[in-house]
Amino acid sequence: MKLENKRNISKAKTFDEQVINFYSNLYIDVPLPAGVEVLRPFDNPVSAEIAGQFYRKFYNDNNPRTFIIGINPGRFGGGITGIPFTDPVKLIKHCGISNDFEPKTELSADFIYKVIEACGGAERFYSRNYFTSMSPLGFTRNGINMNYYDDKDLFLSLQPLMVNWLRDQLAFGGQRSRCICLGSGKNLKYLQKLNQEYSFFEQIDVLDHPRYIMQYKRKQLDEYIKLYKTALSA
Repeated sequence: MKLENKRNISKAKTFDEQVINFYSNLYIDVPLPAGVEVLRPFDNPVSAEIAGQFYRKFYNDNNPRTFIIGINPGRFGGGITGIPFTDPVKLIKHCGISNDFEPKTELSADFIYKVIEACGGAERFYSRNYFTSMSPLGFTRNGINMNYYDDKDLFLSLQPLMVNWLRDQLAFGGQRSRCICLGSGKNLKYLQKLNQEYSFFEQIDVLDHPRYIMQYKRKQLDEYIKLYKTALSA
């Protein structure tokens, strides 16, 4: 599968304009392993419009932000809405953005919005933080979510693009002193690998991934919310 890559990052001044332009021109132009399909919600005009509303509402400024770096979008959160860690239900309930998507919830989004509320709500949180992923585009194989690191050939093909994607996004107004990596396993390993080579951040802090917490550590949910809040307040 081959998709055209158009790295047409605009000279827009505000954070929201740059994010919208980035995602609108986000493509993959490298060979992908057999059976791997790309999730591109911005190809859907409705998703593109809703995501645009979100970014214009919360990012219409020049604030420097801490980057919180996940793995890649899934089918039921960012893969639908075009907004990392945000499903259709959270868009309405926490962001005040109505939509006609099927009202599905997503585990990682469930946890993240508990953290966002603990940090003072969406407006306060997004004024200081920016969610992205090692791959801002998601992937499926046989209709099932997959991570960019689940297939070594997929990671090797994406690695040059990941460097460009992260560099382009940091130009929006990213804090270079530190970032927060979501996932203490392979996601951290590959982010550290790229950071050692390209020096994107002076420091990488790490938190367990929301999906891991919701699947395996739900009894300690309040403790993990406190850990996230502490890290985000550093």
